[in-house]
Amino acid sequence: MRPRTLDDYIGQTHLVGPGGVLRRMIESGRVASFILWGPPGVGKTTLARIVANSTGCEFHTLSAVTSGVKDVREIIDACRRDAQSMFSKGRPILFIDEIHRFSKSQQDSLLGAVEQGVVTLIGATTENPSFEVIRPLLSRAQVYTLRPLDESELRSLLDHTLAADEVMASRGVDVRETTALFRYAGGDARKLLNILELLEQSAPLGKPIVIDDATVTDSLQQNPQAYDKGGEMHYDIISAFIKSVRGSDPDAALYWLARMIAGGEDPEFIARRLLILASEDIGLANPNALLLANATFDAVQKIGMPEGRIPLAECTVYLATSAKSNSAYMGIAAALGEVERSGNLPVPLHLRNAPTALMKKLGYGVNYKYSHDYPGNFVRQQFMPDSLRGTRLWTPCDNPAEATLAARQQARWGDSGAK
Repeated sequence: MRPRTLDDYIGQTHLVGPGGVLRRMIESGRVASFILWGPPGVGKTTLARIVANSTGCEFHTLSAVTSGVKDVREIIDACRRDAQSMFSKGRPILFIDEIHRFSKSQQDSLLGAVEQGVVTLIGATTENPSFEVIRPLLSRAQVYTLRPLDESELRSLLDHTLAADEVMASRGVDVRETTALFRYAGGDARKLLNILELLEQSAPLGKPIVIDDATVTDSLQQNPQAYDKGGEMHYDIISAFIKSVRGSDPDAALYWLARMIAGGEDPEFIARRLLILASEDIGLANPNALLLANATFDAVQKIGMPEGRIPLAECTVYLATSAKSNSAYMGIAAALGEVERSGNLPVPLHLRNAPTALMKKLGYGVNYKYSHDYPGNFVRQQFMPDSLRGTRLWTPCDNPAEATLAARQQARWGDSGAK
């Protein structure tokens, strides 16, 4: 069922539709090096083959899983011979599947041939090229992003398969419902075709193949979640989780939490992120958040999964619905910036410790005022280095808890803030 022309290709209309950059490239016959980045089953390899077929160029392919530098060099040498042949129709195309699995040295071995125009490189990757492909190679190849197939595109693929596949056409197919079929496919054309094959193999001989939600669900039993704990999906989903909690959306936060749990994410990793969120984004607006996040981490360590999902969910909802403040986070950032700017300023003498007679003679600790000797356990005195007197690094956020703190500080220090 693999398409052989752009007219048969389903999806990626932003690249191959009318006016799309890859369609224009093919129609002009001038193909530049590029990398196709997208999830599995969206047509990366198919698109590379269509490009080669449409231009008539020699097409060489390597899999980064099984190939090494020696294989790369052998193909580049073959491409040099192709380019010099009087029968050459154009620059040879080298397609590398899963290019993100190539080591730095393997990717380095491609640079010269791509830069000199010996080959046109087409790479395919499921991982973010910004992290997995070396910068010199990225500068020589445009990156095009492929998207999961949407429901209408999956429907087109289903209709095409039922009409064009000999086995399906001979058996007869009764399509009653497609909700489960498309949900299990998850935008992956290959997965959709595999499900159809499974349904065909499990259907009684001599009877039409029935496609409905119950049949699909019974055949597949469960839907393995697309989640790569060490890859792009890991970072994307934890980012969405953090931003949902910060943005006070408990429903979205629970959804992304569920995606991580279903994908097998380390529950302690999630608990650590909740601890950070409690300090960075809730902070002084609700100090109890840090206590609950710490208790959640402790609970997850003690009980493990699957029960650990319950305290994780409890903490997630609590943090998402809590008042928010980043004043402590911004305060320490400002303080570190000040330390970087002003360097190692001396501690005022009255704040220094004086454990020896010499230190006392030099004035260490002289005129220090012990706060508890004064009414309200407070007395104004200087705590900052001399050159930073009056500097403010903590700015309270607009919430009831910090409004109380700000009022207390105003009563203590007044408007001058002199310390």
